[in-house]
Amino acid sequence: MTTPAHEHRNGLLATTLAFVIWGLFPLYWRLLIEVPSFLIIAHRIVWSAVLLVGGLALLRGWGWLREVWATPRRFWLLGLSSLLIGANWSLYIWAVNAGHVVETSLGYFINPLLSVVLGVAVLGERLGRLQWLAVALAALGVAWLTWQSGRAPWIAIGLSITFGLYGLIRKLVVVEAVTGLGVESLFMVGPALAYAAWAENGHGGGFISGWGWGNDALLVLAGVVSAVPLIAFAYGVRRIPLSVVGLLQYIGPTLQFLIGVLVLREPFAAAQLVGFGLIWAGLVVFATAGVRAAARARSRLPAPTP
Repeated sequence: MTTPAHEHRNGLLATTLAFVIWGLFPLYWRLLIEVPSFLIIAHRIVWSAVLLVGGLALLRGWGWLREVWATPRRFWLLGLSSLLIGANWSLYIWAVNAGHVVETSLGYFINPLLSVVLGVAVLGERLGRLQWLAVALAALGVAWLTWQSGRAPWIAIGLSITFGLYGLIRKLVVVEAVTGLGVESLFMVGPALAYAAWAENGHGGGFISGWGWGNDALLVLAGVVSAVPLIAFAYGVRRIPLSVVGLLQYIGPTLQFLIGVLVLREPFAAAQLVGFGLIWAGLVVFATAGVRAAARARSRLPAPTP
């Protein structure tokens, strides 16, 4: 028999698994260093679509697609979200294999705070003083990194903007998580297949014929390693409080940062530490505000009857 405690535990494990896999992604994509980045992305999209769309069709038929198609606004918003997640994946994989793992981690550290700003600007949400302080600290950290390096951390900014806007659209579109992923895959799979076919026709492709069976297997499995954390997250986020999800989401960028510095030995100077430190301080303030808000909400709930 499934109990609420059992559901909570399963949700916690599934959500943690999703963020751990996302955090370890740089190690996986670096195994494909011999494959051009945009071909990795094309194969990732194609094999993710095979898994997601094939699984949905097998388990549910095509009713899920007809249901979304029946509301054109929802359908085309998912088309827009597919462009955003495709751009996010493209920038991320290129950055990892170009040696910018530390900066990609910065993007996902910034993302929760950018999502808060988007909530204020688009959804009319209101922030408390601690949340505004967290946003200010993050902005100061980005400004410091820009001033020190002489350029904006555009990879981090691009990743946070594309994923932040993606999250906003998925919040606006009322659709079950896996169904939404299936529709997004259908939008992306055509261009990805076309690009992969063009590449195999003498333009740098080497699937089956040139990259070796090891790389071919990793490209096919990219669909699995992309879909599994998305499904685990969709399962887990419905079973645990959002305040817990908010804290768990820092597992991913923390692992990415540690991999970039300790495993891949990317340079990380004291000046960068100051900028990252300001952003980390903002995240601590942000998490504290979230925990306090959750505690206040629980305190307002009626006491259980004996």
